[in-house]
Amino acid sequence: MESEALVYSENEFGKLDGKVANGLIRHSEKFKIVGVIDSTKAGLDAGKYLDGVKNGIPVFQNIYAAIANLRRAPEYFIYGIAPLTPTIGEEDREVLFTAMKMGMHLVNGLPEFLSDDPEFAKIAKEFGVKIYDVRKPPARKNLHSFSGKIRQVKTPVIAVLGTDCAVGKRTTAVKLVDALRAEGMKVEFIATGQTGLLQGAKYGFAIDVLSSGFATGAVENAIFSAYEQEDPDIIIVEGQGALSHPAFTSSSAIIRGAMPDAIILQHPPKRKTRCDFPDFKMPTIASEIELLELFSKSKVIAITLNHEDMTDAELDLEILQCEENHKIPVTDVLKQGCDKLVAELLLLFPRPLSVK
Repeated sequence: MESEALVYSENEFGKLDGKVANGLIRHSEKFKIVGVIDSTKAGLDAGKYLDGVKNGIPVFQNIYAAIANLRRAPEYFIYGIAPLTPTIGEEDREVLFTAMKMGMHLVNGLPEFLSDDPEFAKIAKEFGVKIYDVRKPPARKNLHSFSGKIRQVKTPVIAVLGTDCAVGKRTTAVKLVDALRAEGMKVEFIATGQTGLLQGAKYGFAIDVLSSGFATGAVENAIFSAYEQEDPDIIIVEGQGALSHPAFTSSSAIIRGAMPDAIILQHPPKRKTRCDFPDFKMPTIASEIELLELFSKSKVIAITLNHEDMTDAELDLEILQCEENHKIPVTDVLKQGCDKLVAELLLLFPRPLSVK
């Protein structure tokens, strides 16, 4: 049975920095999310606010209102914010202290490891709770260097990459996994960030906390492990950042380690500058495709859009124009589903699926 959890996302739910909370509201196999804390959206239904469809998960004013309404403290309290600044402010620290004192285990996706913080450790011990730092790297003995065994994987590997961070790569990947499974295919998902792990991915890790010497090997090992242990029909790999983005190196490690057979590119048409980097202009779809295909020696087979700041009419027109310009399928999985993606994958990798 899923463990119940509250998600903290003060002033960020539905925004870019609230992507951990957003992801858990949309999909969670590991936790049963019983509420979101964000005083700016208190009283709303989380699903209705996020995607226009009610899901019965309430948004609360604060931790006290949440516990009063739920009539109990859930087992886990998840820090659902992923800001550019990797540390927790004093106000949020106090909220987390309160959660522990109420008997809730902490789940933290930041690269600031709370279990190493003396104050957090003291309170956790005093109140008998645990702290789970999702992005804490594994011990040196459990790290992997690239070996080349990825070439032994006969299952098609599809990477969902993007033109920026926080554009919906994981959401598209998870939706695609569900759609392929609905077609009767055996699919494995490789998470490469904290949200995918919190959602319950069986295979994966937080790639951005690994040193460059082990990041590529971690990708390779996760894919190879899923291939050997699950014998899937297809493997979907979550992307991070963007290959063209100077602030991130994760995309290059993912491409090198996965050696993908095909790439799906996620893009937000209305975004003018990079997330958290207002002085950096967004790349064009064409420039990112050119870079990805040159670097990976693979093909971008579809484009998926993020409809942020777009009307439905604008989205429909953008999809038509993108398909005309790039001659590949284009969709927005949250608005129009994954039918085009599934059809394209079945066309390119018909059953029995092609080998590498």
